Amino acid sequence: MDEQLADHVAVGALTASLLPKVRTVADAIKAAFEGGHVLYTFGNGGSAADAQHLTGELIGHYKRDRRPLPAVTLSTDSTTMTCIANDFDYADIFARQVTALTHPGDVVVAFTTSGRSANVIAALAAARETGATTIVFGGGDGGRALEYADFALLSPSTATPRIQEVHTLLLHIISEYLDAWAAGEEPAA
Repeated sequence: MDEQLADHVAVGALTASLLPKVRTVADAIKAAFEGGHVLYTFGNGGSAADAQHLTGELIGHYKRDRRPLPAVTLSTDSTTMTCIANDFDYADIFARQVTALTHPGDVVVAFTTSGRSANVIAALAAARETGATTIVFGGGDGGRALEYADFALLSPSTATPRIQEVHTLLLHIISEYLDAWAAGEEPAA
């Protein structure tokens, strides 16, 4: 247990170097919302949970009473996902949804610990084709997902638990920023 906590603290300390990129990502999402666009999230397993977490903070609220922000998590539609997996391929589950739903100016956010999942990479490639802005919450070297990322927030770790812990921290920082903006407050630096 001590080792797990020590690893968490060490990775947390390294995460401070990501804050300028986090601000850039938050600004890009804010600009999309200002332009009337939608944010789409997805991931596999624990990353799907992170995707849902971000969407929940944006549609609900983080701390303030304010208008809901337009966000959708693609992995929550089990009927569509299993239809695509059955009729086409599991690697297509997010790409077909991205192709069907996104428009230029929308934001597509992929959560992936490895950056190597075929369904995540295909969806990011599809998002590029539709003109959406692509953001990857990843870890380690980011894997092939980085080929299609306009912005990347890479946890400074290769251990899945540490990567996901940083993803939660970063999505909370972004949620705070967007929550303040949507409530008419100046987001904190």
